[in-house]
Amino acid sequence: MITKLNLSSNPFRNRALPWTVTTIVTVFSIIALLFIAKWTFNTNAQARTASRDVLDLRKQSEELKKRAEEIKKALTPEQQRTLKSAHTLVNRKQFSWSRLFADLEGVLPREVRVTRIAVKEVRSDDDRTVANLELVVASKSSTVVTEMIQNMAREGIFDAQLVAQNPQRGREESGAEYELNVNYTPRAGAPIAPAEKNHRPVDTATGGAGTR
Repeated sequence: MITKLNLSSNPFRNRALPWTVTTIVTVFSIIALLFIAKWTFNTNAQARTASRDVLDLRKQSEELKKRAEEIKKALTPEQQRTLKSAHTLVNRKQFSWSRLFADLEGVLPREVRVTRIAVKEVRSDDDRTVANLELVVASKSSTVVTEMIQNMAREGIFDAQLVAQNPQRGREESGAEYELNVNYTPRAGAPIAPAEKNHRPVDTATGGAGTR
């Protein structure tokens, strides 16, 4: 005997499946919400900690500046001059004459000769040594000196300004001497190499004050 099932009058129903799917989705949603809430809480806590650290650093910086101003006001003019001189000596110890000569060789044309170098000021700028130089060079051509100044600017180590131009002294001397005011900022690393530039070496016997 064959039993006939009429699905239109008695459809098949699985009531457990929808509840199972709903339960699984709800559980995963709750877990995701808990994870997001925990992550947000940790992030906010880190942000509050960073903000407190920044405020503490600002307070410390302001206190140090205030103490520095108080100490500066407490110093006599003579003591302030002594302190400035001490800072200058420290900066000069960081200045390297050998590095200066090596860098000059990279920008000095063969037709230009250095007759005098003097360091007028040495200071620190963002942990880099910066020197203000008085540089006197001799050349028969003003065009060569102009090109040298432009080449200095391109190298980014020297910033030279022409101050004066005077005829060279002596019967057999020709051309002129050019006095330059130069800001010298050495690059980090090794000096620039003059070997491929066909430049005239610097005479290290020229005058000036230095430490090494």
